[in-house]
Amino acid sequence: MIAHLKGQLTYKSPEYTIIDVNGVGYQVFTPLSTYYALPNPGETVSLRVHTRVREDELKLFGFLTEEEQTIFQKLITINKVGPKLALGILSGMSPADLLSAVMNNDSARLSTIPGVGKKTAERLTLEMKDKLADMALEMSHHLEAQPKEGFYDDALSALLNLGYKKQEAEKALKTIYNKNGKDAGLEDLIKESLNIL
Repeated sequence: MIAHLKGQLTYKSPEYTIIDVNGVGYQVFTPLSTYYALPNPGETVSLRVHTRVREDELKLFGFLTEEEQTIFQKLITINKVGPKLALGILSGMSPADLLSAVMNNDSARLSTIPGVGKKTAERLTLEMKDKLADMALEMSHHLEAQPKEGFYDDALSALLNLGYKKQEAEKALKTIYNKNGKDAGLEDLIKESLNIL
């Protein structure tokens, strides 16, 4: 089983990527959240991989984060949810939003994802709740630990609009918050973040 791939990204599209590992090109299907965070072709990439083997196919599904991979693996255990739909669900909603919708029985929110009908959304909220309970608890602790005071959200939004990746922008903002506390004004937050980035 292939569990991890690290190599040169030779091709990327919203549907799949190709990673060259020592001269062998692996086709890896990814959710949009992973696609948006991929580096440019020619750069090195490292993905967590779920290998799916069937009589007539061998497919690799790649994820940048452990949360995405865990949710994907839990989704495909649900009746009538295959890998394609599981990727669609992860592409239509962030892991945090998906956990929130499942834990709050918000099937209406889930049914806004393309490919997810009302019945599938209801089945997801029903069957995923137990499977994701531990993960939801862990994520709520993580979110509580993030700084949300002051102008954090406004600064993050501004950095995303300037084209920075969310992960990098959040890291820069947290560094400033740890240094200055929550006293920094919006302009200072953005300026200092840009210096770090």
